[in-house]
Amino acid sequence: MKIPYFKKIMQEENTNNIANNETNEVKQDIPAQPPVLSEVDTLGARIVELENTVSHYKDQLLRKAAEFDNYKKRIENDYANLVKFANENLIEKLLPVLDDFERSFKAVKYSVGQPVSSDTEDNSFQKGIEMIYNKFKRILELEGVKPLEVLGQPFDPQLHDALLQIQNKNYPPHTVLEEVEKGYMLHDKILRHAKVIVSAEQIEEPPQTGVESEVGE
Repeated sequence: MKIPYFKKIMQEENTNNIANNETNEVKQDIPAQPPVLSEVDTLGARIVELENTVSHYKDQLLRKAAEFDNYKKRIENDYANLVKFANENLIEKLLPVLDDFERSFKAVKYSVGQPVSSDTEDNSFQKGIEMIYNKFKRILELEGVKPLEVLGQPFDPQLHDALLQIQNKNYPPHTVLEEVEKGYMLHDKILRHAKVIVSAEQIEEPPQTGVESEVGE
């Protein structure tokens, strides 16, 4: 009588194991469901998303504002330079007239190395020319034209054009000795380079030997 009882128990255990295995297989086949968020969590996530969007557009706005400010300053600077140097070409064409005035003064005052006569008519004519020259020069100064001071200054290729180099022991090398044609600035910009003569490097003469001295004698 005991054997059938144990068989019954074993059959029940097998049946329970099979049922548990089938239940586990069914559970494994069902995909995991995401956790259900509450309304507070949903609103919180939405707020974070909106804050990130606002931060993004705020950064873009600040960048565009900075770019526009730089653009505005650049345009204002370009316009100011345009107005500042609007007469550059005209003034540059007038400089030879200024040169002719100065050459004429030198020719009149020191004709053939002698001063002009003290005739009243000649003096009146000369004074009238000087008044016209001074008025013309004053107009150019009001427009921002300034002559370059070059005599005795070190040679600067940004300001000077060297026409000639000569030896001169009284000045160090590369010093402006003479101004052939005046240079001018227009505000802070070079309008015309000064044409100058510059001192050259000193050439040391080799000492004479005794043999050369005897040959010379």
